Amino acid sequence: MRNAVITGWGKCVPPAVLSNADLETVTETSDEWIVTRTGIRERRISHVETSDMAAVAGLRALATAGLEPDDIDLILVATCTPDRLIPSTAAIVQDKIGAGRAAAMDLNAACSGFIFGLVTARQMIGAGGFERVLLIGAEKLHYFLDFTDRSTSVLFGDGAGAVVLEGSDEDAGVRSFELGTDGSVADILCVPRSGTEGAPGPDRRMVVHMEGAEVFRRAVAAMGDASTRVIEEAGLELDDIDLLIPHQANIRIIEATARRLRLHPSKVFVNIASYGNTSAATIPIALTEAIDEGRITPGSNIVFAAFGGGLTWAAAVYRWGSRIEPLGSSDADLPPSDASGLELMQPNIDLYGMGVQ
Repeated sequence: MRNAVITGWGKCVPPAVLSNADLETVTETSDEWIVTRTGIRERRISHVETSDMAAVAGLRALATAGLEPDDIDLILVATCTPDRLIPSTAAIVQDKIGAGRAAAMDLNAACSGFIFGLVTARQMIGAGGFERVLLIGAEKLHYFLDFTDRSTSVLFGDGAGAVVLEGSDEDAGVRSFELGTDGSVADILCVPRSGTEGAPGPDRRMVVHMEGAEVFRRAVAAMGDASTRVIEEAGLELDDIDLLIPHQANIRIIEATARRLRLHPSKVFVNIASYGNTSAATIPIALTEAIDEGRITPGSNIVFAAFGGGLTWAAAVYRWGSRIEPLGSSDADLPPSDASGLELMQPNIDLYGMGVQ
């Protein structure tokens, strides 16, 4: 099977910041409570749709790969917050970036979506069906937040990250992977009434529901165990791993996963303090920043690990190729906005009738 190698990378995070201090004004919480339990200090709130962030991240990834939109054969958008149910967000992105030759589809594995997409792209390229795939993780999670529930409202943010994968004979790419789902516990992390099971109720509530303690317990076990198995399957030892890039859900989950793998903190990439949980976007955003910070070098062995609603989990060992330098840059950007993060959240606050004066 031909290898699928990451040749481009990029991210898009909206400019508006919602700090913990901002959240103190609208719900019963505090900066100390949030930081201690989650590691999050601020998150970004989008003034545009999921597809807009996805398009910018995608164009930046294409530029880094030295490619044009028409060079892409397939666009995969991993998201659980699409612009619409029909058409796919990927179809909207295809039009926005001018990739008219590409097939396009969405993939929803919640926070595990990027790794599910990475494996899908690898299999598509390896089977010979496609040569170049643009994979994007993008989310506008603030749309589903209820500020009467401080256990969820402090966790999530908006953003997008993208990679370009190309067929290659280079000894690089996904070395091993594991994708899993346990639908019997789907209800512990979900957005009820967001599909055909029923329209939002009289109060129009359509918000994230999470049983935090149970999700935490399962996440640590799933991410740690799956990571251990894929490292073994790749024929590597723990000492061979150069960097763990985990889903950025909660600092305690990240630290527990690292301890389970006996990895030194210097081998774990963490940026949750700045962005919170951006679901399928966390890993590609973190990957882009890790490259920019020099944390990835040619031949690096990287472990990606995630869990999410479904309940899904995923892990993959990826060996980096020979190039870490971008081949170009893009001036693609979001339209300007003067609104603050708190101002952009006001519709949610008004909708759920919450506010601490």
